[in-house]
Amino acid sequence: MTNRPRPFGRTLCAMITPFTETGGLDLEGAGRLAARLVAEGCDGLVLNGTTGESPTTTDAEKAELIAAVRDAVGDGVPLVAGVGTSDTRHTVELALGAGKAGADGVLVVTPYYSRPPQEAVEAHFRQVADASGLPVMLYDIPGRTGTRIEPETMLRLAGHPRIVAVKDCSYDFLGTQKVLARTDLAYYAGCDEHVLALYAVGAAGCVSTVANAVPGAVAAVLDAFDAGDTARAAELQLRATPLIEAMTDAGLPGTVTAKALLARLGLPAGPVRAPLLAAGREAADGLLARYGELVGTL
Repeated sequence: MTNRPRPFGRTLCAMITPFTETGGLDLEGAGRLAARLVAEGCDGLVLNGTTGESPTTTDAEKAELIAAVRDAVGDGVPLVAGVGTSDTRHTVELALGAGKAGADGVLVVTPYYSRPPQEAVEAHFRQVADASGLPVMLYDIPGRTGTRIEPETMLRLAGHPRIVAVKDCSYDFLGTQKVLARTDLAYYAGCDEHVLALYAVGAAGCVSTVANAVPGAVAAVLDAFDAGDTARAAELQLRATPLIEAMTDAGLPGTVTAKALLARLGLPAGPVRAPLLAAGREAADGLLARYGELVGTL
């Protein structure tokens, strides 16, 4: 079991944002989905992230979602709100709004598209952390943003009192270990295939897209490791690999695959918003098959 702080829990789900069939927010469905996730193994939720379609939800919708989920799960479940944009001023506004709506922390991604140098990346995160008053989880995902948070930048940011965690999608395992070894930052694996590997070297937990469908299976990997049964943890991680691949590495965004699978399971999901397109029948059939194979082994 890791001794690193867990400011937002251990098994977090990067929750989708359910929509109605006409494309509006399904707040009742969001509450039901959030309650299910918590009941089946998640001790924290990330809302309004990329999996939650943050690029295509309004600021008002983001606040409404946080408030609805807070009502559904109560005060004991940490809620981390995605507030990252490519505009520092707008990110600060979203962070302030997230706090008012009931979030416990904010997830701040590297500013995207403009590809700022490291000095500007660091200044962006510091400005948001200074203004928000909430603990901050940095989000390092250079494959989406075009710019990573370099390890040396991360080491400097670790000294900020409100920068407490990292969602790691850097695919730089050595760089991650360098920061883990030299800071108290709580690292969360943001790539489902890395959940056990990162946990084994001291991560605090994960922020999982796959947990939308199988929260218990994701939690079980970490439960086994915490119990000292590393062989069982590895077995459970490997059992989940076909579903992880189908949901995150089969050519479709995780939002699309998660919503397709949840819809097949009769759970709140609804359509995706353009420019995303729904998964086709063949992809949805494959997702359901991989889900059935995994659940049948648990």
